[in-house]
Amino acid sequence: MGDYKSKLESEEMDFLFDAILSLKDREECYRFFDDICTINEIKALEQRLQVAKMLKQRRTYLDIASTTGASTATISRINRALNYGSDGYNLIFERVDWKENKK
Repeated sequence: MGDYKSKLESEEMDFLFDAILSLKDREECYRFFDDICTINEIKALEQRLQVAKMLKQRRTYLDIASTTGASTATISRINRALNYGSDGYNLIFERVDWKENKK
């Protein structure tokens, strides 16, 4: 499947991903991630996805940094993942309406 899988694969990781895949809706996601993550961990994931979205919209690093609070190193890492990574961000962007912020 690729290098990304060999870096992560284990029975424990499979259990985590199976747990996430079992979630049925946004409410269940809120409940699970509230229990399993700290607020800062959840916010870091949220920030990374927001940065990726803004990069896909061709926003500048300066604009992204000022809007999200992400460092230029983080923005650069996410940009590298978008262009040369495992295509995980692009899978999400194909499946989720990311062009508008929905509440």
